[in-house]
Amino acid sequence: MRILVFIGLFFVFLNCEDKQSRQKANNSAADSLTTSTIVEEKKEPQKPQRKYPKLTDKNAMEFFLEYEKEHKENKVRITTDFGTIDILLFDETKFHRANFIFLTKQRYFDNTQFYRIVKNFVIQGGSSDDLSIAERRQKIGQYLLPTDTNRGFVHDRGVISMPSSEIENPHKLASPYQFFIVQKHGGAHHLDGSYTVFGKVIDGMDVVDKIASQETDGSEWPLNNIYIRSVEIIN
Repeated sequence: MRILVFIGLFFVFLNCEDKQSRQKANNSAADSLTTSTIVEEKKEPQKPQRKYPKLTDKNAMEFFLEYEKEHKENKVRITTDFGTIDILLFDETKFHRANFIFLTKQRYFDNTQFYRIVKNFVIQGGSSDDLSIAERRQKIGQYLLPTDTNRGFVHDRGVISMPSSEIENPHKLASPYQFFIVQKHGGAHHLDGSYTVFGKVIDGMDVVDKIASQETDGSEWPLNNIYIRSVEIIN
């Protein structure tokens, strides 16, 4: 009798285990089915929108007319391996001031060079033979600025002025990415009326003189590169 009861309990136990096994199997199957049907949708990364338009001859003047109203900064510091040069930009030449502030805030000038040195005349900066600088210009835009020579400023020693474009044009439209500082004692007044004076050195003329004393090759390019490490806004 005890044997029969034991056998009966044994079969009941097996039956319970079998049900549990089937239930686990069904749950596993359901879980695996659910997992396989979940498909993550891949989202394409959004490209950052430009804060400013790409500048051209057609929109540059209108752009800077609006830009200068919101960006009134007028002092910058040029940092070089020879020291720093602090410059005051003139409010009267608003388009050229706004252009220089805009390019400074875009970090355009960083790692450009003083690429032309004429001792006892000028040092000229804002360009480079590095392709990355050309790419930087391309990204900002290609445009020229008109001369603004009727504000009473002349090419005294220490002023910053804007050279005309490398592209020949009868109106001497200025290359917005470049600038020169007059180093000559007594000034370079034969430039008056042809190029726009838009600021002056307020500290660091000794640095300008050091740069002007560097040796150059036949094309007035320094034998050793003279980098503009940064240009930044100062108070």
